[in-house]
Amino acid sequence: MSNENMDEMETSSSDSENDEMDEGSNNEDNQPKTYLPGQPLKDDEHLVCDQSAYVMLHQAQTGAPCLSFDIVGDNLGSNRSEFPMTSYLVAGTQASSAHLNSVLIIKMSNLYPTSKPEDANDSEDDDDDDEEEEEDEEKKPQMTFAFIKHQGCVNRIRATDYKNSVLAASWSELGIVDIWNVTQQLQAVDDPLLLERYNLDAVNNPVKPLYSFNGHQQEGFGIDWCPTALGVLATGDCRRDIHIWTPNEGGSWTVDQRPLIGHTSSVEDIQWSPNERNVLASCSVDKTIRIWDTRAAPHKACMLTAENSHQSDINVISWNGKEPFIASGGDDGFLHIWDLRNFVGNEPVATFKHHTAPITSVEWHWTEASVLASAGEDNQVALWDLAVERDDDAVIDEELKNLPPQLLFIHQGQTDIKELHWHKQIPGVIVTTAHTGFNIFKTISV
Repeated sequence: MSNENMDEMETSSSDSENDEMDEGSNNEDNQPKTYLPGQPLKDDEHLVCDQSAYVMLHQAQTGAPCLSFDIVGDNLGSNRSEFPMTSYLVAGTQASSAHLNSVLIIKMSNLYPTSKPEDANDSEDDDDDDEEEEEDEEKKPQMTFAFIKHQGCVNRIRATDYKNSVLAASWSELGIVDIWNVTQQLQAVDDPLLLERYNLDAVNNPVKPLYSFNGHQQEGFGIDWCPTALGVLATGDCRRDIHIWTPNEGGSWTVDQRPLIGHTSSVEDIQWSPNERNVLASCSVDKTIRIWDTRAAPHKACMLTAENSHQSDINVISWNGKEPFIASGGDDGFLHIWDLRNFVGNEPVATFKHHTAPITSVEWHWTEASVLASAGEDNQVALWDLAVERDDDAVIDEELKNLPPQLLFIHQGQTDIKELHWHKQIPGVIVTTAHTGFNIFKTISV
């Protein structure tokens, strides 16, 4: 893997059939019309991106696909909205050869607003064209990265701040969980000279993890850092076991060898409570969502269980940071919303069936308690606002009447979307990853 094939991002084109993004084809009047996922296209129709629906939209590719990533907090400020924007990520590859995998520390920068389509009747002289080309070159988005060699494909990766460092925990397909200090790599992607020196040195002197745990009996996907007890980690495997990690003073971790007892099949996702340091939630192939209190003995730690929460495997969950709600998505394509104040009744307070394939990612907005995003194997990212109610007096296109009123936006253009995350410091910005690469965008809806 070389830096040259990743040093700048590829932006989408609204007139390319290969860059299908969202909405629009032509009808008899040569006017764009709304495209809903699943509708058949005529031979002379193709999807084009409605650029006016985005404040910002960029694409990036990293060679081998990164099917898990996390957004790294930075010191550029909170609630920022000025362009150009910058975002830092940590991601893990899934290369065809296990020994070619890496943890990638990525800087996406020079991110400008999406250009609006120009009027076809507008004409510019040559001088103006030259000036526009120079301006476009200056506004070209950039991506730089530093890599860490990783044994096996990265199933999932999560980052946290801990003792003035940034740590990343990676789940390997080989059944090992590693913790990496990626502070040096984050510094390198900010400085071309440091980056060149680091990447050359990393070839002969591979970075070693701070700590590794191979006590899981199978590989896994469930992993989450506790936001209220820094350095505390939970990992869940495909057998059924969840282990709790506690940091030590010497820069290592103590992993409780006694797994939490409750699930009967693979643990697919783990989420710590955003405000209770000893409480976490998990979901499983056994169709249950469980709430745990880690202060109790492992065989007594399961406090609440929602049985048969989905019709099939539950893939992902997200804990609302403002309200006592958990969102879940499963192989059945259902998006359920659970109220923790009435959890044992096993009835979600809201259910949405929009996705036509398994849901692979779901996440609440960090500050808007009613807003969340979901993604699935149907190649869609859906933005939702649960506070929206249907207006019976509103005039709605016949094609849109069957859509839930809470559905704000549908983003397309990626194949087999695996993860999405809202950026905590740039309101409304979402980053997604799929087999076809990364998207980073902000819509006019949120």
